[in-house]
Amino acid sequence: MSVERNSRLLTIWLWSAVNLSLLAWITVGYPWPFCVLAALPLLAPLHGLVQGRRYTYTWATLFAIPYLMFALTELLVNPAARWVASVSLLLVFGWFCTMILFLRASPAPRE
Repeated sequence: MSVERNSRLLTIWLWSAVNLSLLAWITVGYPWPFCVLAALPLLAPLHGLVQGRRYTYTWATLFAIPYLMFALTELLVNPAARWVASVSLLLVFGWFCTMILFLRASPAPRE
C-alpha cells in the first residue's frame, strides 16, 4: 500500500479516536453537553478526510490546534483530568501528524 493511502486510513482512525477521547472527558467530571458540543465540530472535515481532498486536510490541520491547546492546558492545570488529557493530547497530535503526512505524500494539484 502507498504512504498516501496508509496515512489517509490512519487519519480516519485517529479522527474517530479523538472524538471518543473528547467524550471520555465525562469520566473526569465534565458535563456531557460540553463533551458532545466539543466533539460536534469535528464532524465538519469528515467527508473531505474520507474522500482524500487535500484542501480539507490543509484546513483540518489548523482545525486541530484548539483541541491540542485544550488538552495541553488541562494536562498542566487539572490534576484530576491528567490521564484523559494525556490520551487526548497524544491522539490529537497523532491526528495532526498523519494529516501532514498525507499532505506530504499526496501529489499537489497542477496549476
